[in-house]
Order: sequence, then C-alpha cells, then structure tokens
Amino acid sequence: MKKTLGITAGLIILAGIFTISPAMAGTRMVPESFAEVAKKISPAVVNISAVRIVSRSFSGRQRMFNDPFTQEFFEHFFGPRGFREEMPAQKSTSLGSGVIVDKRGYVLTNSHVVEKGSEILVKLKDGEEYQAKVVGTDPKTDLAIIKLQGRKIWPAAEMGDSDQVRVGDWVVALGSPFGLEQTVTAGIISAKGRTIGQGPYDNFLQTDASINPGNSGGPLVDMQGRVIGINTAIFSRSGGSLGIGFAIPINMAAKIYRDIVNTGVVHRGWMGVYIQALTPELARHFRLKSIKGVLLSAVVEGGPAAKAGLKAGDVVVRFNGKAVDSPNDLQRLVAQADENETVTLRIIRNGSKKRIKIRMGDQAKAEGRTIAKSVGEPVSKTRNKLLGLEVENLTQETARRLGTGILSGVVVKAVQTGSPAEAAGISPGDIIHEVNHIRVSNQKDFQRLLKALKPGDDLLLLIKRHDYTIFVAMKIPEK
Repeated sequence: MKKTLGITAGLIILAGIFTISPAMAGTRMVPESFAEVAKKISPAVVNISAVRIVSRSFSGRQRMFNDPFTQEFFEHFFGPRGFREEMPAQKSTSLGSGVIVDKRGYVLTNSHVVEKGSEILVKLKDGEEYQAKVVGTDPKTDLAIIKLQGRKIWPAAEMGDSDQVRVGDWVVALGSPFGLEQTVTAGIISAKGRTIGQGPYDNFLQTDASINPGNSGGPLVDMQGRVIGINTAIFSRSGGSLGIGFAIPINMAAKIYRDIVNTGVVHRGWMGVYIQALTPELARHFRLKSIKGVLLSAVVEGGPAAKAGLKAGDVVVRFNGKAVDSPNDLQRLVAQADENETVTLRIIRNGSKKRIKIRMGDQAKAEGRTIAKSVGEPVSKTRNKLLGLEVENLTQETARRLGTGILSGVVVKAVQTGSPAEAAGISPGDIIHEVNHIRVSNQKDFQRLLKALKPGDDLLLLIKRHDYTIFVAMKIPEK
C-alpha cells in the first residue's frame, strides 16, 4: 500500500512539474478522442472496387493430386506437359480506398487499385454506390485519379501541407482494410523522406497508424482532418500491419493531380543529366569531404544542364537551397520543378564550389530523345594481367551493336573473375571513354595511360553502359 502511494505521489509531482513548465503549458500530449477528425474526413473517404476480366488456361494435370501414377497416366496420353484447358473468362475484383479531393468528384487513389479495371465501382460512407472512370494514372508514384459519375457536387476533403508535418505528429488513417469499410486507425508520423525502393521519386511518410490490405489509396490526415498523405504500402511479414506503413506526401500527390486533371499528362522537370551515387572511392577522386551529393556522370548535349554549363564530373550538393545527399533527393527535386522555371544549383567542380542557374526543361517532352539500346556482350578468353580485363578498339560494327555512334574509346571484351575490374563493377560491353579525366581514343591511348600509373595509384574510368554513363573508381593493384 505504501509502495503504491509512493508511486502515486511521484506521478503527482511529475504532473506538477509539467503543469508549471512554460514550454508545456496548454499542450495536449495525447488527444482525448479522434472522433471529430474522423467525422470531418469520413464523408470524403470512399471504398473502391475495380473489376478486371481475366482469362487463363492451365494444365489438366494441375487439377490432380500430386500422385506419381496419375502423372504417369497423363504423360503417357498427353505428353510431359499434359493437356491444356482454356478456362472461361473470369472476373477478378481488387479492393482499395480513395479520397474525394474535389467537389466535382475527382478521387485520389493508388494506380495499383484501379489499373486494368474494366469497371470501377465506388461506395460512399452513406452506402450509395456510383460508377467511376479513370482520368489518369502515374505508375512511377503509384497514384491515380478517377472521377465519380452521377452527381454534380460531392463531399471533398481539404488538402494539408505535408512539408509542415513533423515527426511525432498525430495522424489518422482511413480506408477499407480487408474490405471493412470506413475503418479509422490512429498513430504518429514515424519518419519522413523514406526511400523504400518503390520508384525513382520515393519520399514517403512513415506512420505506425495501422494500414492493411484494402487501405491502399485512402487518406492519412492530420488532427485538423486535412489530408497529408495517400496510404500506399506497408512493411509486413504476414500481410497484416506491423506498425510500419507508408504514405505518399500530399504535396507530391497534389501536383500530379493538377497535372493530370488540367493537361492529361504528368509534367516533371528535366535537366538532361545522368547521375550516380558517390562512394568513398569516388569522393576521394573528386576531392570531396563526404559522400553526400550526386555525381553527374554525363550531360545530354543540348539539354538544360549543358546549356547552363554543367559538366560530367560535377557534384550537385544543393538544389534551390535544399540539400542533395543522394540520387533520390535530386530526382525528386528535379521532378517537382516546372518547365522554364529557373533553379539554382550549388555544385563542386575540381574541389571548388560554384552556383549555376538552370532553366528547367520538361521530362515528358524530352522522353525518347536520349535513349539508346545495347545488345550483345563480346567474350574473350585472354585477360589483362594488371586489372583483370581485356579491351579492344571501338569499331563501327561494335559501336552499332552496342547502340552508340561514338567511335572514340575502347570496349571491354572480358572481365576476369575475382579481378579488381570485376570488384569495381566493370562488365563486358562497357565502353571506356576516359582514364583519370583524360580522353581515350583507342586501345593504344588506354594502355599508355595505364602504363603511366604505379601500383597503389587511384584509377578513375568514365564508362558508357547501355544508355547511360558512370564513373568507376579503383586502385591499381600491387604487383
């Protein structure tokens, strides 16, 4: 009894401390209820059913039990592959969620919820069902916009500002997990700017609010009932929630929504560069103090970056005042820029910092003009003893096969297993254009430049691979 009282007294003292603390005065650490938030947003939250027509065929043996005698019987009469039976077309229904973001009936959801749907049915909170049609999708961010049919005015949610959301803020997720309509869960923002390998523009909000299959496309909202994210993915070992869910920030989703509704196409900024992540070896070669930043491995001729004076070997560290630590950072920031918008880059060139202004292009207009295809990989049994690779001059035939019109450089014929070249990631078919920033015209140039290096010296190669170029760093091995 005394022990209990002692604990109680301690809690009372702590409560007194929090009460008189100016920093905590008037702050509610835990909401009393999420009811008002749910009440405000729920009329705009919808359940989505997308019907797909699926036709398939399968082997007659697949209908049998795993019985050796039965398998032998079918193989005797129908051959090792068995007979195939065409099944009648069947309907497959995917379930998901969405949120109405415009009184005209536009709904934000995930593209994987509605893709290939021949019929889309949307149910509102009041149980009313309506047909919808797809206005546009953006698979790169897994977003889609559909439009409801049958009314003129719809209940619409208010969009918030995902840039202002803080780690630790309370949030509410709504949707139809496992088909259970209008389900509300609560949690906090666990992290921002998460990259989970979903696409080139990953920038997810992470939350521990329960998100399950069927929640996809539903809103993540703040305590004012404003949409700050579109629920998209979960980390799970069982298919259910483990408290690690991811939502697309509404600021990103809103731009894509406006582009699709207003123009029918998603517009993203375009610089006209090829990029790669920095490694400690590359950072040393380019005289950098850290691996934060993005290395430009090539600049597209005639593109915005080339016109602004950017060069291969430049390292971008800031974009319009925002830090660029990784390729994902730069891809996302470039994508958010508008065509003809002038942005300021801070770069490091030859160890010196510079500011460069670029007038952005449009990715949709540029697509297709910089893509080259590569086929085939030459093979050889001979090996370069020093680096474990063999090279040859780039002939017209080899250049044609590798999809390039440039005849200067040497092409890698073979890479020895376990060699320094293999460890550095060099592959047959790679075209070496530079050695330590010096242009290579042919095999004679390449061998001359290598011969000038001593064991232990740094080696930096500029390589063209398929339709992009990269820098590869290594050391000349000890003899």
